Amino acid sequence: MSDFLWVEQYRPQTIDECILPTDIKETFQSFVDRGEISNLLLAGPPGCGKTTVARALCEQMNADYMFINGSEESGIDTLRTKIKNFASTVSLSGGKKVVILDEADYLNPQSTQPAMRGFIEEFHKNCRFILTCNFKNRLIEPLHSRFSTIDFKIANKDRPVLASKLFAKVGIILKEQSIPFDEAVVAELINKHFPDYRRILNELQRYSVSGKIDTGILANISDDNLNKLISLLKEKDFTNMRKWVVNNLDNDPVVVFRRIYDTMYENLESETIPHAVLILADYSYKSAFVADQEVNLVACLTEIMSQCKFK
Repeated sequence: MSDFLWVEQYRPQTIDECILPTDIKETFQSFVDRGEISNLLLAGPPGCGKTTVARALCEQMNADYMFINGSEESGIDTLRTKIKNFASTVSLSGGKKVVILDEADYLNPQSTQPAMRGFIEEFHKNCRFILTCNFKNRLIEPLHSRFSTIDFKIANKDRPVLASKLFAKVGIILKEQSIPFDEAVVAELINKHFPDYRRILNELQRYSVSGKIDTGILANISDDNLNKLISLLKEKDFTNMRKWVVNNLDNDPVVVFRRIYDTMYENLESETIPHAVLILADYSYKSAFVADQEVNLVACLTEIMSQCKFK
């Protein structure tokens, strides 16, 4: 299965292969060159390479490492069993030992996160910890003080360079997979989802099932389509609004939120715009966690429909 998934098959194995801003890449490369790392907190948006970098660091340093997904194993029992048993023993190979806690912002802040403080200090002689998270503000302050934080932020000046490197890599992947592609379409897809590398590869693999990557794959929200949604909200037509959501599920919900935000002054009474902004911000944040994006988007549009005044 891992060979079938492009995100795993083409996951970078070294820091040099990772597509990162120069300053961040140099920081990680310095760890590899020294053969030693501190406790690290890698923070940034989904799909930007945090987990890949953590794995690559451990592989290049020949470290004995354990990988734990914090969203699946967030309770205190994970610390008491898996982590303690691993961190308390010396590596049989004589190398470093590292615990990678992926999606650490899902760890229980009342039990697991406070207990982490003691584990970090107790096993500091032979074990390091690397935490990855999308929202570092969800981690308690005592953990922040025990980790070196590296933000996977991409400055505007770096975006064209990194997107160009990603475009080149994607081109190699598509040629290796014998998938004909339109360069302009691939560039537009990268521009749409950058810097979510995982999303880009997953989308390309999904579209490649048709045998080619061409203009037919890009489902954008047209102005006419958005105007139809605004009209349904104005008329408080819940049934057809829900149908609109179902028919547009291929679009990223965040894009829908943004398009509504950009057209608020055209469609909403001025006194109701601040409330609409708060609603959009709330549901945009929730979209990163919800299991069902359709329900979240319908809930957002329902709240706008019922609580905002349209022109």
